[in-house]
Amino acid sequence: MSNKPHCRNDSSQVRNLMQFQDADKSDGSNRQDMTKKPKENSRQDGGSSSSSSCTATSSSPSGHTSSPSGHTSSPCCTSSPSGHTSSPSGHTSSPSHGTSSPSTSGAVGHEKRDKREDGSSLCCKLDDLKRLPQCNRQLGPLDFSATHTVLVDVDSFNKGDGLRPQRGRDMWNNNFVKMPSSEASSAVVKTGFPKTPTKVRRWDEIQKHLKGLTKKTTVSVKDVEEAIIKCNPTYKDQWSFDALSSFVKCIPKEENYFPALFPKIAKLALQLPDYVGKAIPMLQRGRPASITLSQVQISCLLANAFFCTFPHRNATNPTAEYHNYPSINFSSLFGKWSERKREKLRAIMHYFNVVTESRPTGLVTFERRCLRDTDVSTWRKCKEMMHKLHVASDGAIETEGTGMLQVDFACNMIGGGVLGAGLVQEEILFLINPELIVSRLFTEKLEDNECLIITGAQQFSCYTGFSDTFEWAGPYEDHLPSDEWGRKQRQILAIDALHFKHSSEQYSMRKVMRELNKAYCGFKGDGSDGPDIATGKWGCGAFNGDPQLKAVIQLMAAAKARRGLAFFTFGDYLLKHDLEQIHHLLVKEGTTVGKLFGLLEDYCSDQHRGPDVDLFEFIRNHYRPSKSHL
Repeated sequence: MSNKPHCRNDSSQVRNLMQFQDADKSDGSNRQDMTKKPKENSRQDGGSSSSSSCTATSSSPSGHTSSPSGHTSSPCCTSSPSGHTSSPSGHTSSPSHGTSSPSTSGAVGHEKRDKREDGSSLCCKLDDLKRLPQCNRQLGPLDFSATHTVLVDVDSFNKGDGLRPQRGRDMWNNNFVKMPSSEASSAVVKTGFPKTPTKVRRWDEIQKHLKGLTKKTTVSVKDVEEAIIKCNPTYKDQWSFDALSSFVKCIPKEENYFPALFPKIAKLALQLPDYVGKAIPMLQRGRPASITLSQVQISCLLANAFFCTFPHRNATNPTAEYHNYPSINFSSLFGKWSERKREKLRAIMHYFNVVTESRPTGLVTFERRCLRDTDVSTWRKCKEMMHKLHVASDGAIETEGTGMLQVDFACNMIGGGVLGAGLVQEEILFLINPELIVSRLFTEKLEDNECLIITGAQQFSCYTGFSDTFEWAGPYEDHLPSDEWGRKQRQILAIDALHFKHSSEQYSMRKVMRELNKAYCGFKGDGSDGPDIATGKWGCGAFNGDPQLKAVIQLMAAAKARRGLAFFTFGDYLLKHDLEQIHHLLVKEGTTVGKLFGLLEDYCSDQHRGPDVDLFEFIRNHYRPSKSHL
């Protein structure tokens, strides 16, 4: 498998997608030993490292996800490789070529299907899953509401007069982002002779130090360090900048544009009061709400994060004011040099280089969604049957899943270790789409019944590898079309799986219920037309999730939400083969979500009695007395 970055032309990819011309895909990975439980890689998403990603994705035209309008189709879709790229989880995928058969609809188990050559599964094609070109949701004019904050002037936007910041009051309380430019943000400096402590407006100090950088043609890492420390004197002896310093030193001169970029980032940071004129609400736990910002506003906020200007966001102890929020200031990214940090900084610096040279013109929406109590306790009574499924051992969520709701295998603190040492699926996703990082500014830790959906983030970078082999692989030109609100048609769903210290912990119905509700929170729609879901080995690997159990959980959540599922096993042929077969069995037997929930209860009970039971085999054994279709 080549490690050469593979970049496809966005416009041709989208054009092909619009014509529904994805190819059939068959399994291209090596068959694993047919053991009952395949070994997982030691990472959260359970993926394997691979070549590269340089492809566009797209999203729902709305800020919300939704279920298809009651359509069901053939039970299982298959795929075959034709070329290789990779997902944010670093897994191989194949670009789409050729033509496809039209999508079919109707009750599962009641329409014509083609049979696989081995006769093991009745199959449909990947194209039978619903993508954005098939969705007809009309957004209407951009507007704000009690639960939707818009940071741009909606009247100007709707009239076509461009993006102008919405003006409003400055708010300084726990319900809003405490801005560095706020009148209430103060600092104590020593002035006069003899020098005495004096309380001053902190933004005045920030302006003084950052303006010093903007007056220079080139700025050294030492200059950046001094400016950051002067804005945060408490951390003078605590923060290290060795990663930033080593990064600039190790990049060849012909690629080293950073001394000229630093003053541009400082200038962008200083434009905060001009670009963000209204208080940004926190997306707090238990409160469904959404925020729409312009890409320019996001770039300005991230420039301030670069210079660590956000007040009260540096302390990490359990009693800190923002202990329940992810970090946002970049201080942790600049310290503790590593090869990972080098590649992370290459991606971040490229983003700033792009947005300081050419102002982006779109919007991005961040929506916190909460599952209602009425949705939580209905699994046992759920009469929905299995929905459409596509399984592939090759392929990637953000390439073959173009146009679908794409699952981010998230941390409950959104973004995970993107500003630290972490470098698996979520962190890579945030690095190639850096606008996602701003969600850390206002998104409180996700609760068990919550998720975050981001619509409109732009991809800026290509990459190769995964974890320790991750490398920034150059710029990415994102030509995805935009929706009526000026958002890139890319929609990302962040759902966090449980982390099991011991894998046996997951075989408890309380834990299973938690995962079912978490997945359903993200998968369920808002009652309008929406795409199907692209996912994979969510919560496996380092999180110790059982791939078979996690696959069944996602099948159930998708069925309850009446949405099809594209499931990428990232090179795990055994899981692909078994999942196709078990889904085929469930469809043929007319198994409802409620019936499958009962089987999981029995399965977990068996697990607690001690024997090492394979879930798929357990399900097969249940149906063995009746006519088997396997």
